[in-house]
Amino acid sequence: MSDRKKKRRILVLMVLTGILLCTGCKDWRKEGDASSFIQTVVPLSRTGISLHLSCLRKKDAGGNRSILLIHGSSYSSHEFDIDYRDYSPVRFLAENGYSVWLLDIAGYGQSGEVADPMRPDTAWAAEDIHAAVEKIVQETGQDQIDLLGWSWGTMTAAACAVKHPEHIGKLVLYGPILSGLGEMEIENDYSHNTWESAAEDFQKKEDGSFDLDTADPVLIGLWCSSCWKYDKDTSPAGWKKDVFVDRNTSLIHLDEISVPTLVICGDRDPYLNYDLVHGALNHLPKGSELQIIPGGSHIVMYEKPYYRSFQNHLISFLKKQDD
Repeated sequence: MSDRKKKRRILVLMVLTGILLCTGCKDWRKEGDASSFIQTVVPLSRTGISLHLSCLRKKDAGGNRSILLIHGSSYSSHEFDIDYRDYSPVRFLAENGYSVWLLDIAGYGQSGEVADPMRPDTAWAAEDIHAAVEKIVQETGQDQIDLLGWSWGTMTAAACAVKHPEHIGKLVLYGPILSGLGEMEIENDYSHNTWESAAEDFQKKEDGSFDLDTADPVLIGLWCSSCWKYDKDTSPAGWKKDVFVDRNTSLIHLDEISVPTLVICGDRDPYLNYDLVHGALNHLPKGSELQIIPGGSHIVMYEKPYYRSFQNHLISFLKKQDD
């Protein structure tokens, strides 16, 4: 058996095991907590394309703080809310009093399709985000909305914050793509997703099996199932023309960001330029922070030994009073 087939078989077995285990696992939602959340979908469109914008909050929350979470290049906003145990960043933030908003960029997830899958590039996505921020301001009456981007979402969220800073309170760049990943010829208009690629960011051992000291098999199964449910086998590829460029090309203009910014990541993230990460605070405004979580990877928000550290750094930064 080839190494590729072996890894694929290992992945399928792990996913199936995770799903089976989940049927018998203790689900905190059954203890009454789920009924304390309110989830709504707010109509939004831009350039004639419907954008899926949803909000989750606690019933008893004051609702005076909002944060918008922005997904990466392959999968849509569901990735922030794998509702298993206490992993979900969405429910963690809601438990801490936030109205948590999720946006699917045009062509992704539950948003409308795009005629040209190469159109939703970084600049396009930044305008989708701006439209969502303006809608949240209109819906809530709040003047300042916090913004978190993950992976490619750091590029799109930062671009929005630079061009439209007026309603951005704080910015979080999680797993920031600060420079190009290397030049590559783009052959397809779509990214072709598979179950194997959906789980590629979870840390693995040398034999290709998941490192279960880091990755919960139930969560992996739920993650892959969610990717397949909402994103299926394709997603737009416009991001590729922005990301697959020379490694010396700057992709996030930190000097132009005017709001307090948290840069947060693991120290084992294969997509990051750590020279730029370590120097980020030299280019960001007062009140910004850098948090590097030892042992964490690109998906540190869901890794067993590290997700609490991620959550604690995140909420500490968001709730810190500006000087």
